[in-house]
Amino acid sequence: MSPTLRRAAVRAATAAALAVPAALIGRAAWGIPASMGASRRRLRPLVTGSPHFSEGKFCNTVATTTMQPGSTGDFVREARKGRRAGVPSSPVPLVTPQLPTEAAELAVTWFGHASALLEVDGHRVLVDPVWGERVSPSAVVGPKRLHPVPGPLEELPQVDAVLISHDHYDHLDLPTVRRLVREQTAPFVVPLGIGEHLRGWGVPEDRVVELDWDGTHRVGGLTLVCAEARHFSGRGLSRDDTLWSSWVVAGPRHRVFFGGDTGYHPAFAAIGAQHGPFDLTLLPVGAYSPQWPAIHMDPEEAVRAHGDLGGDVFLPIHWATFNLAFHPWAEPIDRLLAAAARSEVSVVVPRPGERLDLSTSTPTTTDWWTAVS
Repeated sequence: MSPTLRRAAVRAATAAALAVPAALIGRAAWGIPASMGASRRRLRPLVTGSPHFSEGKFCNTVATTTMQPGSTGDFVREARKGRRAGVPSSPVPLVTPQLPTEAAELAVTWFGHASALLEVDGHRVLVDPVWGERVSPSAVVGPKRLHPVPGPLEELPQVDAVLISHDHYDHLDLPTVRRLVREQTAPFVVPLGIGEHLRGWGVPEDRVVELDWDGTHRVGGLTLVCAEARHFSGRGLSRDDTLWSSWVVAGPRHRVFFGGDTGYHPAFAAIGAQHGPFDLTLLPVGAYSPQWPAIHMDPEEAVRAHGDLGGDVFLPIHWATFNLAFHPWAEPIDRLLAAAARSEVSVVVPRPGERLDLSTSTPTTTDWWTAVS
């Protein structure tokens, strides 16, 4: 080969080699700006009036750090060890959702992680729906599902409200929101600031209800209460520009508490005193770590919170679906059941997609997770 042809071949080969990563980078970055939601500049005028907004950000009522001081080295060491412990060893058993035409007096269908469909006194409320494949601004990079979605979003019956706890990607999913705009007519009831994300994603103004802590919204016979949580927010480099919350779903005969994502905090007792007791609590039990104890409860703290709330039946959420910490995949449930037994707490652990009707009695759930873990 002549020197000229050789140089041309090298240039062509180099261009081809660079084209592959460039294409991958382009695909990974596609859609990220939209997924990140509203900017701080857009949000600031809408949230500064909240008593929980101070010095340019939303704040918890108790001192809270997202990462323990001096724990960065521990985090890096854990990450280097790998996170395979958080992955099940075999496929997670799923149940095809069986949803009745009419909503029950008290029932719940868990879809995995924090996504669930509540049935309370003949109404339906969808909480933190995430049907996306990854909890990330990118469609190809970021934590991926450990099990498929149990059933199509389009097969859900019409719901009365969609509740969002905060704007992290594993609780607020842009693709899911866009599908809900098409498939449902219910309002999105959200903490302050999140409405601006939704408007930017095409949710009509008349379907956006934003509340501060202790704010309420009526839907049919239900009262939805935005309740305090201990966490943080943010979909990019900027944090705490939108509020985070838990939710009370109160009907004339039954009450459900949805914890979303939260660390343990004293307000659980106050919420229980004001809005409880609760027939059912959905509380997060996974993604905990000694490096961030203030923002994610561990299973023992979740049992304590259930007691503070005056809860009857406890359904654990925020586990099984995404690998977001360093603990073994099934450890949250093993620890939860041990703590619940000591406190005589009734726990139900449905498989993803399984519907439990609690209208007349507490269903029994079998151990399906040990074989998987």
